[in-house]
Amino acid sequence: MSRSAFQVETVHLTQFEAGEARDRADFVRRLGDSLRDTGFVKVAGHRVEAADIRGAYDAARAFFALPEGTKRRYLLEGSGGARGFTPFGSEHAKDNPVGDLKEFWHVGQELPSGHPLQALYGENLWPEAEVPGFRAHTLALYRALEACAGTLLEALALYLGLPERSLADMIVDGNSILRIIHYPALRDRYLEGGVRSSAHEDINLITLLPAATDAGLQLQDREGNWHAVDAGAGEIVADAGDMLSRHVNLKIPSTTHRVVNPDSPDAVRYSMPFFCHPRPDVVLDCPDQLLAPGEARRFPPITAHAFLLQRLREIGLIN
Repeated sequence: MSRSAFQVETVHLTQFEAGEARDRADFVRRLGDSLRDTGFVKVAGHRVEAADIRGAYDAARAFFALPEGTKRRYLLEGSGGARGFTPFGSEHAKDNPVGDLKEFWHVGQELPSGHPLQALYGENLWPEAEVPGFRAHTLALYRALEACAGTLLEALALYLGLPERSLADMIVDGNSILRIIHYPALRDRYLEGGVRSSAHEDINLITLLPAATDAGLQLQDREGNWHAVDAGAGEIVADAGDMLSRHVNLKIPSTTHRVVNPDSPDAVRYSMPFFCHPRPDVVLDCPDQLLAPGEARRFPPITAHAFLLQRLREIGLIN
């Protein structure tokens, strides 16, 4: 694929949600083809409100401007960063020992009291004393992105010839995470050999990324070339993760991507990827109807929780 021919498709979600059968079929085809060919797709026409995105970014700026000691009060030791604050340089790609040049905050699934998954997931932390409204803004964005992910998974299931809810049902009460990332100015903080986010594939089913505050996201095509893939105004970039790729026997590949260092040492970047995860007990195992005659499963079955723990060890968030 030449650089000039490379393209990440933009799809309009209203075409699937409110369109006639022909429009829905066209959306399904373009969504699936883009994910199959590039691992990525851009989504417009969604229901994620710009006000929720702005509110969450404002809350992020306020939190990450706090003194380091204050931020570290929201660090849960031994949790693998499942909730709250993760300090600068803590995470690295699985094949790169140098920490990424970022710090971040995790908002996870909020479940009602007594829910059987509540103890496993843990409680969210909220820096409301320092940043009033943090909880309201980030939870509103979490819910909107979770709903958008469910709709995209419905369409992707149809593309693969699976029952419409087969993938979306995996994420109901799932262990999904909204990661609020601060990439500080490199004049202030740098690790030798480090990059903002070194080349990696996502762990989860799909990732949804509202437009970041600055450029830097790149994906790698099948020939090894890198391409900028930042969202435009009002768009969400979605990409396929390793859990999905494994579950569908590589028919939708996860795609290597990175966030490169800026030209200016004073540039600051914020982004908010939503990592869409199944429930922990969901088994990642290719459905029979996806296998062509004589086609073997490429991976043994594994639960989503076991796979997540395996990958968290590889990127340095748990021992």
